[in-house]
Amino acid sequence: MHAKEVISRLSDRKPTILGSEKFHEFAILLPLVDISNETHLVFEVRSKKMRQQPGDICFPGGRVEKDDINERQCAIRETAEELGIREEEIDDVIPLDYMVSDFGRIIYPFVGRLKKPEGIEANRSEVEEVFTVPLQYFLETEPEVYKVNFQVIPEANFPYDLIQGGKKYDWKVRQLDELFYQYNDKVIWGLTARILAHFIHLLQANQS
Repeated sequence: MHAKEVISRLSDRKPTILGSEKFHEFAILLPLVDISNETHLVFEVRSKKMRQQPGDICFPGGRVEKDDINERQCAIRETAEELGIREEEIDDVIPLDYMVSDFGRIIYPFVGRLKKPEGIEANRSEVEEVFTVPLQYFLETEPEVYKVNFQVIPEANFPYDLIQGGKKYDWKVRQLDELFYQYNDKVIWGLTARILAHFIHLLQANQS
């Protein structure tokens, strides 16, 4: 194959994330509500009947489906389904930075405003409980940070003879910062805490 043909085949392509075709895509919403003239964030406690992460605290959201127009519409649809509200009651939906996780997921977070929080009626098949936390709490509270170390364990038939150093190869052990927010009896951690911290950082970086 000549260089001209290489350029011709690739000239119109748009770059994406390498391997993203194998990733699962999710969209979530950070819902804002006004309670007694103060802005709160809405959180969910996942149903204990859920197969994945039962009882964990999260934002409403879910997997991007083929029928979704885009990730934003998915976040709105999932929020409406989980909180028992109409999609029209979700307004001012703005994208945050998307996240590529280590476990084959791309997560698209958005922030938006719920017009009628008093109408929330959680879908009990997915949501155990709904609660709110004042936004000001997060603006004034730094999360606790703990390190998680990832160990490299090659499979039994790994071809050490094909790499420099063989079994003595200097694998780089990765560390992950795991964030924790504690509010009353609620513990917010994991991807939810990471996305929340990113949101708070954006607010603080853009304050006038």
